Amino acid sequence: MQEVYCVSEESVALDQDASPERTRYRVLLEITDLIAHAKSLPEAFKELAPRVLALTGCELLTFSHHDPRRNCMLTQYWKKNRESGEFNAFPVDEAASGWAWEHQETITIPDTECEQRFHGCVPVLRDHGVRSYTVLPMSTPLVHFGTVGLGKKVAEALHADDVEVLSRIALLGAVTLEKQRGGRALEEQQSLAAISRQLSASLELEKLLPAILSSLRSIARYEGTILALLDEDGKDLRVFGDALEWEPHPNHETVAPVDQALSGQAIRTRRVAFLAADELRDMKAPTANALYAAGIRAVCSVPLIAGDRVWGALNATSTVEDAFGPPEAEYLQQVASVIAAALNNAHAYREIEKLTDRLTHEKRYLENEIQSANRTDEIVGSSPALKRVLEHAAIVADTDSTVLITGETGTGKERIARMIHNMSRRKDRNFIKVNCAAIPTGLLESELFGHEKGAFTGAISQKIGRLELADEGTLLLDEVGDIPLELQPKLLRVLQDQEFERLGGTKTIRVDVRLIAATNIDLSRAVEEKEFRSDLFYRLHVFPLHLPPLRERRDDIPKLILHFIEKCAARLNKRIDIIPDDAIQAMMRWSWPGNIRELENFIERSVILSKSTRLSPPLGELLKESARPISSFEGTLHDRERDHIVEILRQTRGALSGPAGAAIRLGLKRTTLQYKMQRLGISRADFLP
Repeated sequence: MQEVYCVSEESVALDQDASPERTRYRVLLEITDLIAHAKSLPEAFKELAPRVLALTGCELLTFSHHDPRRNCMLTQYWKKNRESGEFNAFPVDEAASGWAWEHQETITIPDTECEQRFHGCVPVLRDHGVRSYTVLPMSTPLVHFGTVGLGKKVAEALHADDVEVLSRIALLGAVTLEKQRGGRALEEQQSLAAISRQLSASLELEKLLPAILSSLRSIARYEGTILALLDEDGKDLRVFGDALEWEPHPNHETVAPVDQALSGQAIRTRRVAFLAADELRDMKAPTANALYAAGIRAVCSVPLIAGDRVWGALNATSTVEDAFGPPEAEYLQQVASVIAAALNNAHAYREIEKLTDRLTHEKRYLENEIQSANRTDEIVGSSPALKRVLEHAAIVADTDSTVLITGETGTGKERIARMIHNMSRRKDRNFIKVNCAAIPTGLLESELFGHEKGAFTGAISQKIGRLELADEGTLLLDEVGDIPLELQPKLLRVLQDQEFERLGGTKTIRVDVRLIAATNIDLSRAVEEKEFRSDLFYRLHVFPLHLPPLRERRDDIPKLILHFIEKCAARLNKRIDIIPDDAIQAMMRWSWPGNIRELENFIERSVILSKSTRLSPPLGELLKESARPISSFEGTLHDRERDHIVEILRQTRGALSGPAGAAIRLGLKRTTLQYKMQRLGISRADFLP
């Protein structure tokens, strides 16, 4: 174990009988040992100052280093009476140490009382009782660190032997600083490599953040680090403190507006920002005030930049004033680049995950819809009533206006909605359908808006709603009248603002969706009966389209018969060449309460029953209605409504509810049908034999 010499004035007294050369040699050995083993150069100077001042008979020993950020000299001093401290920062051209550093030459001030240069340092030297002052540069061939100086009480030049002692101190100090710098550079490289390895191991943002905070703790020479990440809107910062006294939890997160944040300047300018003690004290940012109160006197704020995006900022803190300069900033920028790249990769990975998840949902949905999508051009008929609907559909297709399609069950509301979509500018995007009547009330909100993981029991993963799937496309809300009242305000917000939150989520999601609604009930009556919100009705009722029932476009029935026979025969691998006239006439006379859907099903049944190329429809199903004359248009609207309800009740044999009940056929709720029957005086005797 090496012996470390104790430097003190008492050790000088022990050498009074020794020769001056031996004493000087021993002091130089002690100086060498102290500088080599000290934790820092100022600590070494604190220990060797009494020895050097006693040996040289000087009053003052100084150590100055150059601050490149402010281009000034920062000086620490030690006096013979054990007083020590710091001078104010002097600009390079106002200090003797600045001249020696800049010119890399020794400078001597023989008498401070007569010195006209260096207006910054000379008055201070006089205040400390110094009449003569000698300064030497502290440098290596690679780096110019600063200077060392000796001051005397008398106006005389420093003895050559004393200059030699001072030059030895300058040389040893410079070599030590360069060695420390080299060690720091190696430490920084190792630390940077470790941070890179740690961050590259995670692509999930939730796991990456703890890894970043953990890796920042490896930057041991700073009192703490603060990570600030920008939210997607670029207005707020999520601030994470690491091992700070003011922070109750090491990884605690707070939110602060960018314009009031510690990192605001670095983020706005995209450049490194240095914050001094007075700036921290005077800032309005709560984090800055808390840091100052905790004793932090310097902050280096480095923006996190990857590509063309600023992700936030990395802030290193120190209790030492002016602790950060270009070397520290350069290293922190390297760390910030690694962090920003990791954030960029994690963000890209998350976007890919979202896109993959969305494509999976779209694929599953489109696979279920592909059969219907392939039939969008199958709108058969040329009746005036149908032509009017198609003309209006073509007009509104060029816009993004909301369309409300009304009509009885089976009139082709979805076909018209698909046609509008395929004629619009959104035709290359998704057409998403939601049957509001087919989805249980408790699941409809999740189906429309999606949900976050854990939003409710059974929500084991995040679900993307139909609204997100329809982004930049078209959403068809079929049977819109069956949307529960409690869900209608949320749908109204989507129509008005094009934004919503997933079930169990807090993040606002913006979409660009063209809405088409379809219903077989009278929404205006539902509004009167308080079963549908009036504000939502008026928002949907922008461009109404009413599809006529098949009984009002009987001229289209023969065309539809031929179309359905051709399609069903091909699918069932049959050939139908002959269609009996009586069959066509019977189908022309039938009222088709199920409209086109009922006709299509009847034709398919007929093709299945046909044993030859001649169509064999089950006309017995239509005989009862065929024998009944087609109702005239005479009578009041009250009579027409009563007769129509009675006829449907006859066909359903009095069944009000259920899939084939009268309420479904009439497009009414069961309670509404019961109310109408009571109002119109309809009894069981009217529709049951």
